[in-house]
Parts: sequence; C-alpha cells; structure tokens
Amino acid sequence: MRLFLAALVTLCGLATAQSGLTLYLPLDNRPPNWLPCTWGLVICPPAELYKGRDGADPASLAEWLGRTSGTALIASLDALIYGGLVQSRNSEISGEEAKGRLAPALAWKTRTGGRVLAFGVIPRAPDSKNRERNLEVLRSLTPESGFDYLEVPWDDALPGSPALAEAATLSVFTRPGADEAGQILLLRALRPGLRVKVLYDNPAAAKQIVRYDGIPLEQSVARLLQSAGAVQVDTKPDLVLVAYAGPDPRQGLLTILRGLRDGRVAIADIARVNRGDAALMKYLLGTEELPQLASYSAWGTPSNNIGTALAQGGLFLNDPGKRTEVLARSWLEYLWGEIGRPWVRDRFPEPLTDEAQRYVLERLQREPTPVLDLGKLELTGLQTPWRRSFEANFEWRWQDVGILP
Repeated sequence: MRLFLAALVTLCGLATAQSGLTLYLPLDNRPPNWLPCTWGLVICPPAELYKGRDGADPASLAEWLGRTSGTALIASLDALIYGGLVQSRNSEISGEEAKGRLAPALAWKTRTGGRVLAFGVIPRAPDSKNRERNLEVLRSLTPESGFDYLEVPWDDALPGSPALAEAATLSVFTRPGADEAGQILLLRALRPGLRVKVLYDNPAAAKQIVRYDGIPLEQSVARLLQSAGAVQVDTKPDLVLVAYAGPDPRQGLLTILRGLRDGRVAIADIARVNRGDAALMKYLLGTEELPQLASYSAWGTPSNNIGTALAQGGLFLNDPGKRTEVLARSWLEYLWGEIGRPWVRDRFPEPLTDEAQRYVLERLQREPTPVLDLGKLELTGLQTPWRRSFEANFEWRWQDVGILP
C-alpha cells in the first residue's frame, strides 16, 4: 500500500511538473534555434524529428504537440507548416494546406488551456520560390487568429528586398531577424517586463540603416525589445544592452564599462556581420571584463545578435552557472567566426567530413582560451550539424585554475 501511495504521489508530482512546463518548437536544428533545448528551461520535440537540411516532418511535430502538455508553447510556424526555414522557401504545398497546418498549435491551446506564442518568417529574397503563398499564409495571421502572441520577423533584408513592403501589409507585429526569434519569445514568456537600458558606442550609428535589417539601428533595437516584452529605461535597469557598432573598440570598451556601473551588460557586437570584432574582444580579455558580462553575441546579422544578447542576458541574470556556460559558448562562436570558419573554408569543400571537423577542432584547440567564473575554458569537441562551415556545435569542460601550470 505504501508503495502504491508513493507511486501515486510521484505520478501526481510528475503531472504537476508537466503542466507547468514551457514547450518549444524550434524553427530547425541549427545552433541558434536549437540552443534553448539545451538550457533546461523548455521541453522540445525529440531531436530525431529534425533532419538537418531536410527539415522536420510537420505531421510528426503535430503529433508531438497532440500528446505533450504544458502551460505555454513557443512555436515556429514555419516548422509546423513547412518543416523549417529552408523548407518554407521551396515547399510546393498550397496556401490552403499550409494554413490548415496551423491547426495543431491552436488545438494544443484548446486542449491544455496554455498560452501560445508563435512566429512566422518573411523569407529572404530571392531564395523563396513560393513567396506569394508564404505571404498568403502570413496575412491570414491576425490578432483574432487565436494565438496569445504573434509576430513575423523578416529575414535578411538587403537593399532591394521586398520584405519591408511585405511586412507593412500584415496585421501583426513585424521586425527584422529570424533565427533569434525562439530565444526572444522564450524571454517574453519567462521574464516579461525586463527593464533594459540601451547604450550605443557610436550614437550616430543608431540613426543609420542597418545592413540586413533594412531599418535604422535604434528601430531594430526598439522592435526587438518589444518582441521580448521588455521595457526600455534610463535608470535602475535589470540589464544593460550595448549595441556595439564600431569602428572604435576603445570607445566600445568605455561604453561597456559605463554600462557595468548600472548592472550586467549584454553586448550585441554588430560591427561586422557573422563574426565579432577582434579588437573589442582583445580589450574584453585583456581587462578581464568578459566574465562580468551577462551575454555576448556576434554570430549573425545585427538583429540576430541583438536578440540573442538580449534573450540570453535576460534569461540567466540570476543564474551564475548558466550565465557562464552561455558566455563560454558565445566565446566559442566568436572563435569559430574569427578563425574556425575561414580556416576550414580555405581547406575543405562542403559538405564537411568528419576528418575536416577533426582538423579544425585541432586547429582551434591551439588557441588560448579565457578564464571565466567556472574555470579555464577547454574546447573538447566540435561538430558542424549541417556539414557546412557557417555554424558549429561545441563541447567543452572547465579546468581548475588552481592546478594550471
């Protein structure tokens, strides 16, 4: 009898825990989209449902939603409809079939009573083959669609892109970005109302149109704050966001130091695209300020980096261990963009082989690594999940600085 009661209590506890969980349906399994699945904050679909470049099977994702409960769902509509971002550009399904694939997310809301925060993406031009079909689906998303929150980021708006004009025809909130959207909505779901002070190392850059975003930097920042449910403040911030645009890394460091007087600083390094500013990183390492940061991001486009820095900085403000872990990954992403990616591109064709991955790992292991709050970072493993050089996953461990030679 005691065993039965103990088992019953355990099951009830599991049911209660399950009902309080946040579900996350990623856009695809590239690192920026899959990363929240590694943080211990959300429940994700089984990893095997995502097939890399081949995307996910929407029916399998819908089945997973149908048997998984929680109190909130953060969902990529492109994954649910098409199987992922790449598939959204080349899928041949009709507009009506595509709109019908929204039903599982709304059925989940009806079944569980949970909130659904969802995003769909305006695809980048000229890659999308069925752009009008995608826009037809996005225009069907209205404030009355049944979702608790909806937004539509536009992807890579280079000069001449129709994305901004298309965004203006939608009735829901739009902004630049794409691959950071899952992280931003996770911040919105778990820590709404974050108080954020924004600093620019180059105030003139705040007024200039940002490459890949298509709008002025200060507008990109404002829209990403709105996406996160954050509040921009001048005093008593929870987090200071530094949008580092360059070109003077000394001014960047001074801006970061000024921000640290108010609290933890999240750095969005947007001086370059898809890689960080080596001079700024040299200053951060030389002054030993890197461990003091809330977050750092330089892996993507400006909106990718702003959103990533904001989300990771806000989510882990009160978790020193997790904050240090995400800083470690951010530094390795910086190292990949600065050394790993150009090194492997010069030597190996894509798709990258296991041998290529092994050689680039050995090359990166020769680089000095920083000491953070958990110890000295030691890179131990590397994989390129899509067998291409743009992104990588990393494994690392911490060396005790007390026993270093």
